[in-house]
Amino acid sequence: MVDFQITVEISASPDRVWAVMRDFEKWPEWTPTVTSIRRLDRGPVTVGNRIVIRQPKLPPAKWILTQLDEQGRSFTWITRGPGMTLTARHWVQEQGAGSKATLSIVFSGVLGPLFARLTRKLNDRYLAMEAKGLKERCEGSAARSMGR
Repeated sequence: MVDFQITVEISASPDRVWAVMRDFEKWPEWTPTVTSIRRLDRGPVTVGNRIVIRQPKLPPAKWILTQLDEQGRSFTWITRGPGMTLTARHWVQEQGAGSKATLSIVFSGVLGPLFARLTRKLNDRYLAMEAKGLKERCEGSAARSMGR
């Protein structure tokens, strides 16, 4: 098992950060690591929903939402490939007057560690870009709503 993780401090309320993070279909608006996200299920977002994510340099992947905790401001989704499972967990916590968001992805299975090593630089870069985009989206929106 190989775990990649990044935490970013954000000058916005945890509720604001969670609202941006949880609105999956708008991710392409704030992170260049996602070119499209399409939910395959209708209705409210709930555990069991299937989501197709397209990212540069990677094949499209169908993720399944396995955990969604609105109060705890976290979600987990998984995708599988030959010999591996990828588990991504993202969560938001209150920190002082702002928040901290953590984005993680875990590679497991027989081929998971090998694939993780082969894509280490890409994973680190994508998580950093996602954290930066999330921070900018939340802080920019917070500043606009405060009349700045």
